Amino acid sequence: QVQLVESGGGLVQPGGSLRLSCVVSGNIFSINAMNWYRQAPGRQRELVATITAGGRTSYGDSVKGRFTISRNVARDTVYLQMDSLRPEDTAVYSCNAQFYRDSYTISDSWGQGTQVTVSS
Repeated sequence: QVQLVESGGGLVQPGGSLRLSCVVSGNIFSINAMNWYRQAPGRQRELVATITAGGRTSYGDSVKGRFTISRNVARDTVYLQMDSLRPEDTAVYSCNAQFYRDSYTISDSWGQGTQVTVSS
């Protein structure tokens, strides 16, 4: 079993910052990419940021220049630094791992999600 555990969500005022963490554990041959998604009530799930095994990053248009995805390989942890937060960033943020179970079987796993609320 592969488990992803997020932390770091909470309530923050507009313009503030939060850092989310996602710890990956379990039987993984190798990780292909790690993603952060978010979903607000009544809206579709949105891809926020991706970091590949090679360290390449990409971001959704709505968060470019404000959010930063990074990783600590030794700690099997991925982070999402969120700055200049806006009320429209309010959502449940979930971590997703795309990984190989062995040399040819790709799979993915999700965390339980963490609530981020941006409000004054």
